[in-house]
Amino acid sequence: MIFLRSLAFNLALYVITIVEMIVFTPFYFLAERKKAWWAPKFWARSNLWLQKVLAGTKSEVTGQENLPEGAFILAPKHQSFWDTFALVPHIPDAVYILKRELMWIPVFGWYLGKMNMIPIDRGSPAKALRKVVVEARKRAEQGRQIIIYPEGTRRPPGAEPAYKHGIAEIYSRLGIPVVPVAHVAGLYWPRRRFLRYPGVIRARFLPPIPPGLSRTEFMARLIEATEKACDALLIEAAQSENPPPLPPTAVERLKQLGVPVSENAIEA
Repeated sequence: MIFLRSLAFNLALYVITIVEMIVFTPFYFLAERKKAWWAPKFWARSNLWLQKVLAGTKSEVTGQENLPEGAFILAPKHQSFWDTFALVPHIPDAVYILKRELMWIPVFGWYLGKMNMIPIDRGSPAKALRKVVVEARKRAEQGRQIIIYPEGTRRPPGAEPAYKHGIAEIYSRLGIPVVPVAHVAGLYWPRRRFLRYPGVIRARFLPPIPPGLSRTEFMARLIEATEKACDALLIEAAQSENPPPLPPTAVERLKQLGVPVSENAIEA
């Protein structure tokens, strides 16, 4: 049953993406940028609805009261494709820092270009970081919200933190707050996996880290706040009535936290 529901959801996701891009194209490219955000937000909500109906996976995002007015940096955990779109409906005028190859995808890349995203060449990290700082400052001056994944790439739930120092450089140069985002979406929508598991994906916007801290203090606060909240969400998911399969990284982390793990909950 999980296989069939996952198949239905994955197919529906591709279909709705193509259909909505075609249908929304006239409005999207003719509308002013802020008004055009309606289309990506509708697409994100469509995905979440399909995931709930077809895969049996609900999404619950809390902590919106922690989002500052105007410009800030959003720093989510990166575990799944889910966290690339599920937060969009809650952010007024987002700017993603993303790999430049995404801009080359026909139509989809044009959609990204309309929103003035910040593409980077990950093959030249130092050059890319300099570009990000310059471009992010421009977007922040417009009052927009910069989304960057501090660990750079998707990592499985419970894995050892691997935060890059690029976010500390951006934080120190822009002088705006950083809002960490905790979740364990990778339990329900695993990276590089076909199956989608039923349950509730919970994500939290955490209290903002104010500007003005040293890079070292900032990184310590970001990691501590994010990982502590992710641990709590991991425990909650593992102890839920119908827990998702737990990957080895999650099992090991739960053992470190002193939380018993049922053999039936361990990923086969």
